[in-house]
Amino acid sequence: RVCNHPNIIKLYDVFENADYYYIVMEYCEGGDFFTYLEKRKFRLSESRAAKIMHKMFTAVYFIHSYGIAHRDLKPENVLMTSDGNDADIKILDFGLSKIICPQEKCNEPYGTLSYVAPEILLDEPYGKEVDLWSLGIITYLILCGTLPFDHKYSEEEIAKKTVNENPPYRGSIWTKISAEAKDFVGKLLEKDPQKRMTIKEALEHEWFQKYVGKIVYERQRSKDVPALNFELYSTTGEITHV
Repeated sequence: RVCNHPNIIKLYDVFENADYYYIVMEYCEGGDFFTYLEKRKFRLSESRAAKIMHKMFTAVYFIHSYGIAHRDLKPENVLMTSDGNDADIKILDFGLSKIICPQEKCNEPYGTLSYVAPEILLDEPYGKEVDLWSLGIITYLILCGTLPFDHKYSEEEIAKKTVNENPPYRGSIWTKISAEAKDFVGKLLEKDPQKRMTIKEALEHEWFQKYVGKIVYERQRSKDVPALNFELYSTTGEITHV
């Protein structure tokens, strides 16, 4: 109810009877983002990938501004408004989310293994930076069609790779991906959360400037207007109230 943003699912009502709780949300006919990618054999143009990720980042910037960490960002927790090539995205499933104060850290081991940040696997106190790691994994996936830290049979191996290995940039697909995209992914998949790219740094990264551009340019032009800055970071495409 709090997160009124164009790329966050709208909650209309909650009610219950003797047997069930009912949650009424807006309808997204395109299904989840993972299925959307699967239908396209995990191949999106880099331009389309950047525009989709920009929407995710603005939505996450919005919830982080309320102190909310999602803690389970993955393609299955993103819905598509349609099955079309220009479908919009809606982040949902805040079942593991938590309000984290600026100086507060969490210890609960939440998240989905292939998308979870290394500090969670190491049982270290963590903050909202874990969402940036998950967004980095999603970006990597939609750029090349595979997960950076994966294993067909062993969850332990996935955890070890997440903690110890750098993301691989192998195969012919990566020769076609821009240096800006590789830099963007690399700065998000930084093992040390204190060195990881921040949400604002991500939104102003040259990869988004290359394919989205307008938001960054307008924000820089109006950098002395804090309220407008917030709107520019929190919306997609146009300067509007949310």
